[in-house]
Amino acid sequence: MKHTVSVLLSSVLAVGAITTAVFAQQPKLPPPDDWHATGRYLPEYTSDGDLVLPKNFHEWVYVGSPLTPNFLNPPQANFPEFHNVYIEPGSYEIYKKTGVFPEGTIFVKELQLMLPADRADGTRQEPSGRGFFPGPFNGADVTVKDTKRYPKTNGWGYYNFNHFEPKAATAKVRPLEECAYCHIASAKRDDVWTQFYALLDSVPVPADQKKK
Repeated sequence: MKHTVSVLLSSVLAVGAITTAVFAQQPKLPPPDDWHATGRYLPEYTSDGDLVLPKNFHEWVYVGSPLTPNFLNPPQANFPEFHNVYIEPGSYEIYKKTGVFPEGTIFVKELQLMLPADRADGTRQEPSGRGFFPGPFNGADVTVKDTKRYPKTNGWGYYNFNHFEPKAATAKVRPLEECAYCHIASAKRDDVWTQFYALLDSVPVPADQKKK
């Protein structure tokens, strides 16, 4: 009888040890709101200093899509399409907690053409209703915050990965007069157009950064 109990106890302990070992090998998932644990995707550069097109940005946090069609910006809009804007998730988590875009923040603005209008006012009729509808992708722009790397453009670097498809794999930083100038002059918060993105604009401004 004692032998049987001993065998059973040994079996139970063995199973327990195996189970513990299996669970120990499983990856420990961090808390969903812990950006320290989840990590961040930071900018990648080539040996020549060109920026690499960010990976998997469609999986990032989507903040909004301004639209600038040609017929509302005669004779032709500089960017006649939807601008689908994404922010790197780890940077967004920090921004939500601090109200400040951290160093290494990346924004991707993917351009997307409108489907052709079939009404005089520039709209289009679709089974879902009448309005403006997105069509093919049309390139992308990327913005990176790095106050040491981009002192000439107020701490943000601006890149164009083509205004057509396919997107370029890498891009060179653009000069002040191309993009940074408008951001510095008119963007609401830290050279970012937060006034157009409720998700970003709703984050409280730190007390020490409020305008007096």
